[in-house]
Amino acid sequence: MTQTSGFKIEACAGQHIGDRTEQQDRVGIFQSRRMPRSALFVVADGMGGKTGGAMAAEQVMRTAKSLFEEYSPSAQSVESLLTEIMNEAHTVIKLSALSSEKEPHSTMVALVLHGDAAHWAHVGDSRLYRFQQAELIERTVDHSYVEQLISEGKIRPEEAQSHRLSNLLTSALGTSKIPEVSFGHANNLKAGEIFLLCSDGLWHYFSEAELGVILSTAAPRVASERLVQLARERARGAGDNCTLAIVRLEEPEPAPITRVGRAQRGGATGTGAGRSA
Repeated sequence: MTQTSGFKIEACAGQHIGDRTEQQDRVGIFQSRRMPRSALFVVADGMGGKTGGAMAAEQVMRTAKSLFEEYSPSAQSVESLLTEIMNEAHTVIKLSALSSEKEPHSTMVALVLHGDAAHWAHVGDSRLYRFQQAELIERTVDHSYVEQLISEGKIRPEEAQSHRLSNLLTSALGTSKIPEVSFGHANNLKAGEIFLLCSDGLWHYFSEAELGVILSTAAPRVASERLVQLARERARGAGDNCTLAIVRLEEPEPAPITRVGRAQRGGATGTGAGRSA
C-alpha cells in the first residue's frame, strides 16, 4: 500500500513457474527518490534458450528500476522516460547476446502513476488492462501476428487464442529489429479504477469480462491468488510462466481532525489534544 498525491494505491504482484523448468518472467514495483509519491509497475516475459529469457527479463527490471529512481519530471516527460527504459533495455539485451551462447528477448509492459494521471507503454504481448470496477475501459493491443490478422479482418478476435501461431510476436526487446513501442495515458483517474499488467501465461486463460469480475470483487492479493489458481487449472499441465501486477486506486484516507480544548483537574488548568475518528 502506498499513496500518490491523488490516490491511495493498493497493489500486489504474483508469479507462478507454471509447467516450465525455469521462471523467465519478472515483475517489479518501484518508487522514485525524486518522486516519492509516484510508482512504476513493470512485467517482462523473457524468451530465449539457455536461460537467455530470464537474463533478458531481469535486464528489463534493472533498467526500469535504475532510470525511474533518477527520474525528474522537470527534466523529462513520462513518455520519454518509458521510451528510454525500452531503448536502453533493448540495447543491453542485444549486447548480451553477442557475448554469450544465448538468444535473449523479452516483452515488457510498464505503468507509471503520478497524481491523477497514468502513463503506460508496452512491447510484445504482455498486456495492460484498465477497469473501472468490473467494466473494461481499455487494454493494450499485442504486437503479435494474430493481432495483425485481426486488424486486417482475416480472423475474428475470438479465434486468436486458439490460432496455431498465437505466440508469434512481431516486436520484442533484444531482437535485430528496432522494437515497436505503443503508448497510452489517462488523466483524471478515479477511485475504483484497477490496472492489471500480466504476461500471456495469465491472460491467455481469461475473457475480459471474467477478469473484471475477479478484480473488482476481491482485494488485489486475493484476486492475484485466484487468477493464478484458475490459470493453473485451465492450463491442464501445459502452462507457461504466469506473472501479474494488480493496481487498485482508492480514495485517500482523510486527514485526522485535531481538537484543542481546555481541561481542568484539581484546580489546575492545561491544554490537551484529542483525535477524533
